[in-house]
Amino acid sequence: MEKEQALINVYKRKGRHFQRPFSSPFYQLVVFEGQGRFEVDLTEYMCSGKTVLCLAPYQHFKWKGAPLTTMQQLEFHGDFYCIEYHKEEVACNGLLFNNIYLVPHVRLAPAVFDEVGTVFSKIEKEQRVGAVFSAAVLKAYLQLVLALCSKEKRAFLDKRTMQMPVPAGDRDFQQLLEQHYLTERTPAFYAAQLSLSVDAFSKKIRRRFGKTPSQLIQDRVILEAKKLLHLTRRSVKEIAAQLEFDDVFYFSRYFKKYTGCAPTYFREQTGISIVAK
Repeated sequence: MEKEQALINVYKRKGRHFQRPFSSPFYQLVVFEGQGRFEVDLTEYMCSGKTVLCLAPYQHFKWKGAPLTTMQQLEFHGDFYCIEYHKEEVACNGLLFNNIYLVPHVRLAPAVFDEVGTVFSKIEKEQRVGAVFSAAVLKAYLQLVLALCSKEKRAFLDKRTMQMPVPAGDRDFQQLLEQHYLTERTPAFYAAQLSLSVDAFSKKIRRRFGKTPSQLIQDRVILEAKKLLHLTRRSVKEIAAQLEFDDVFYFSRYFKKYTGCAPTYFREQTGISIVAK
């Protein structure tokens, strides 16, 4: 039971806590109210109102606006609640986490914001009680929070798509990147495929996604590396080869540059998923 409880925690943070760069082997939900700016993996975002920010393991977060009074933080380890295993139940993998094309946060309706805060309080209380069935209760509470946030994110995306349909060219780029990120890692390749100059292509992609093409390419490679480290039992050397790196040392340097930790350390901290093959 002690091990289970250590894998999910709720904290009340002062806003200045996240003004220092922060990353963790845990999945994170950071809930707050107010207006400001923040960075996730060096990409800047703006937010206002009642917000939840969703971070996957070893994503880097830094609050850049004026510090808020209070920010609530829920963290859970993949060993406690496997996102991949439960993705059909709460539809959060690829919606809240692990999607390089979507913003990592969503504005919550006041009623949902209050309900999430209530569930956070229940999680804290259940952890203090430490009863026989606490692990099952905590997982149920976590599943509820993820489902609530997923519902809000889906509604936000559906509304945005109705107001601003995704241009065909942007869909084409996503499809191209999914097909070629293993072998083509320069913006010039994708610009040529879309019959654009590199400069015009870069401006277009940045307007749409808030990231440069180079950032998106790097993000896609790192996302796949994280998946392979967490969801398979392949060796780091085998993963490096699958990702088309010339050698394991280059892969390790590349991975550490963008995550802050070596692939072996990432796997040690996040563990190998129960659905790993």
